[in-house]
Amino acid sequence: MIASASPSAAARDAAARRADDDEIASVEEQLRLLFVRARAVWKEAAEAVHPDLQPVGYKILSVVVHRGRAHARTIAEVLELDKSVVSRQVKHLEELGLVVSVPDPDDGRARFIEPTPVAVAKVGDRRSRLQQRFHAQLSTWSSDDVARLATLLERLTEGVIGPDAGS
Repeated sequence: MIASASPSAAARDAAARRADDDEIASVEEQLRLLFVRARAVWKEAAEAVHPDLQPVGYKILSVVVHRGRAHARTIAEVLELDKSVVSRQVKHLEELGLVVSVPDPDDGRARFIEPTPVAVAKVGDRRSRLQQRFHAQLSTWSSDDVARLATLLERLTEGVIGPDAGS
């Protein structure tokens, strides 16, 4: 009887133990590496769309391609960027022929940013390759591991950044 009670007690003790500084530092290092690689991927993706496109421009273009036409202020909110940064990048995206700015029929002062067909094709193609790599990696994991990762990332995001992050 004692042997059967011991594993569950040990499991409870292990679950209740708080992470130590070395364990936390290990997570921080892995996140740092992930973010470094993510920045490199955004740079590669931007260059694949157009050699003069900067990563921040690619992020803005991706929002417009995936969410549809949007006001600059909406893009700024989604990406948590200053509106002046979005404005400069949108102007550059227009110069590259990747977006067009059209009047908002409901507000003559506002303008919608829309992707061009070329941008939709190029971003869609690039995203597909990135998604394929991501999917290929995660498909080697167990269903439980993928679900646990999603839950833990959500918990970390809400705890560090807040529940509105990414929305």
